[in-house]
Amino acid sequence: MNRNELIAGVAHKAGIPRNQAEKVLDALGDVVTEAVQRGDKVSLTGLLSIERVMRAPRTGRNPQTGEPLSIPAGYSVRLSCGSRLKAAARGNLRTAG
Repeated sequence: MNRNELIAGVAHKAGIPRNQAEKVLDALGDVVTEAVQRGDKVSLTGLLSIERVMRAPRTGRNPQTGEPLSIPAGYSVRLSCGSRLKAAARGNLRTAG
């Protein structure tokens, strides 16, 4: 599903015009991005959770030369699937909700 299909689906399910659904998705993206940037965890119960995590420094290898190189510590994002999303992936939505 691409962005346009998602917007159309949200508009249909919510019974709102497509341009309003697009504004809602844009606002959701902004709010989630700002929360993760602050280090807050975002939870959509049953669907997913998103959080910023610290990644420890580690040693990697240059793929061209094979030489070891130092990769500094930094932040990454962790996504966790909720129970409804997991049930949908297994194909048994009736038990998901």
